Amino acid sequence: MKHPYLKESDSGAMTSSELTTGATPASNGAVSAGSEADSLRILWVKVGGLWPLNTGGRLRSFHIVRELSHRHQLSLITSHAPQEDGAALSRQLPHCRQVISVPHTPAKHNSPRFLLALMRSWLTPLPVDIYKNHIAALEREVQRALNSGNYDLCVADFLTAMPNVPLDGDTPLLFFSHNVEHMIWRRLGNTETRPLHRALLALEWRKMRRYETASCRRAGLSIAVSEKDKRMLGASAPGSRMRAIPTGVDLDYFHPGDAARQQPLEIVFSGSMDWHPNEDAILYFIDAMLPRLRRELPQLSVTVVGRNPSRRLQEAAVVANVRLTGTVDDVRPYIERAAVYVVPLRIGGGTRLKIYEALAMGKAVVSTRIGAEGLPLKDGKHLLLADDPAEFAEKILALLRDPDRRRQLGEAGRRLMELRYSWPRVARVFERHCRELLE
Repeated sequence: MKHPYLKESDSGAMTSSELTTGATPASNGAVSAGSEADSLRILWVKVGGLWPLNTGGRLRSFHIVRELSHRHQLSLITSHAPQEDGAALSRQLPHCRQVISVPHTPAKHNSPRFLLALMRSWLTPLPVDIYKNHIAALEREVQRALNSGNYDLCVADFLTAMPNVPLDGDTPLLFFSHNVEHMIWRRLGNTETRPLHRALLALEWRKMRRYETASCRRAGLSIAVSEKDKRMLGASAPGSRMRAIPTGVDLDYFHPGDAARQQPLEIVFSGSMDWHPNEDAILYFIDAMLPRLRRELPQLSVTVVGRNPSRRLQEAAVVANVRLTGTVDDVRPYIERAAVYVVPLRIGGGTRLKIYEALAMGKAVVSTRIGAEGLPLKDGKHLLLADDPAEFAEKILALLRDPDRRRQLGEAGRRLMELRYSWPRVARVFERHCRELLE
């Protein structure tokens, strides 16, 4: 049975290649999930893959899936871009019962394919981001798995997974919401100055809210990544079962480095630069904050670490003398060298893993409230918060001039990460909610 918002003609246009699979037996390792009497049989569905770990969403999903696969029989169905190694994810998740990855080329923003998908989506109730992520081959694999009757529950990871999970069948559905998607689109519209684009974004965020609400009501249980997101989703879909999990961080990978390598006049931002909220944050920082900082500290160095910066951002960075690294193999050396980590986000949803990574490395962080939204962090104790550009710049300057204050914030952040936010702890909370759904 098709999703009620999708017509039969929609399914064939969204992928140009047939399915490839990579399967890893559950017995290929030291842990056999099936050996535990209380193990769950979980089907996990996600569009866009989990490897390499170059986005916050991939990080969160990968670590939870990896932890759950040690104790449960977990099968993963996902997609990968043609330039990505479809079998690489199987090698990274050796305890998964099965990993199936479907090749799919997503339509890039403002490309002809994206514009075509946008126009087609106008003829449906679907927002374009959902329309373009319905993948026929992926949906077929999910349907085949659910028809087998071999699963206790199905996890739809991100809202984009929902149109690929058929409605029929008795398998309970858990919706894992990393963001309040309609709020991201609404904030995009609020920062847009072009009247036509603003009107189009107003249409999209309303369509996204309707779809998101329907998805929460369709699922037996929805999991958000913060209490604030849970309240926002619950307000849109009253009566739906909502739970929240904390954000996590890999404490072994992200740890305080050599203090001697820290550059006293360097600040850093990290994040995928082909994600519009990140690009907007840096353009906003360059325009509204950096001139104030350079007037006080002309030698200040700014590094932006993240893949695929746009031509617009590259041009702005050249003028402002900001370093763009593009894709890097390891973000840690750049964070280690920085005196202050900045998160000047104006648009966003969910929670920012980048802040937890910086705190785990013992860094002083200055963020907007949207940047730190949903994270249980105390202003002045774990990080500094500011929304006004002048105040944001002043807090950066104060930290650059006060090494002891930087160290205090960094140590407090690291202690908090160690106490509450390791990925095994987060996965245990997720597991508890899975069992709640089945009860």
